[in-house]
Amino acid sequence: MNDSAKAATGGRCRAAVLGSPIRHSLSPVLHRAAYAELGLTGWSYDRFEVDEAALPGFLAELGPEWAGLSLTMPLKRAVIPLLDEISETAASVEAVNTVVVTEDGRRVGDNTDIPGMAAALRERGIEEVGSAAVLGAGATASSALAALARVCTGEVVAYVRSQARAAEMRQWGARLGIEVRTADWADAAEALSAPLVIATTPAGTTDALAHAVPERPATLFDVLYDPWPTELAARWSMFGGAVVSGLDLLVHQAVLQVEQMTGRTPAPLEAMRKAGERALADR
Repeated sequence: MNDSAKAATGGRCRAAVLGSPIRHSLSPVLHRAAYAELGLTGWSYDRFEVDEAALPGFLAELGPEWAGLSLTMPLKRAVIPLLDEISETAASVEAVNTVVVTEDGRRVGDNTDIPGMAAALRERGIEEVGSAAVLGAGATASSALAALARVCTGEVVAYVRSQARAAEMRQWGARLGIEVRTADWADAAEALSAPLVIATTPAGTTDALAHAVPERPATLFDVLYDPWPTELAARWSMFGGAVVSGLDLLVHQAVLQVEQMTGRTPAPLEAMRKAGERALADR
């Protein structure tokens, strides 16, 4: 093992992504690419199929070699009571996607999706927008609202399918200090004229909106990366609009995870992105 890397993290050199389903996760590709670029030859990053019921047992068996975990659904909220501490960012949306195991064995939760989303927008030159639209109302949508709280100076309109989801989004907005108005999913086509549209829905959900892309679209952030491009993203690009992809988000949030788990900064963003692009092209 690289002695300096081992010393920097107290001998901790193992990490993994947990979730269910997990087979298609790109996280191992991204993190391993970072380790290779940083010369962390003794580090490993794996994936484990772990659901909510199995999570407590998995955490209980972590040894001193563990540096951290990445978490995907359905574990982002389930893990919170099992941790010693969570960051303000994670607490703001009640979702943890990163667990760092400290040298004394404490488990500290964070959310890198939110700053990762903001960083992906910043990379495309989006520092501030006057208004925005969010398609969907799940866990990713709450992270989108938290990211928008950093870049949006005006109203956010969330397009949802139920009154219960609408109430949740308004509550998140109040909690995050951002003005959220809700609208029915049947009117989602009108969202596409916003300066920034963030699509947080599952694959196929926004396909029916592709025909409604305006002649001069602004910016679309579609959190999906497989399959890619989505019909909406392809149409958006065809009309000359800027598109931020789910891979952009995945890479930027993984960069922050690598830095937290290894103690090495900066993590190699471009090497990680290229590894992700290659992996997707091979699927």
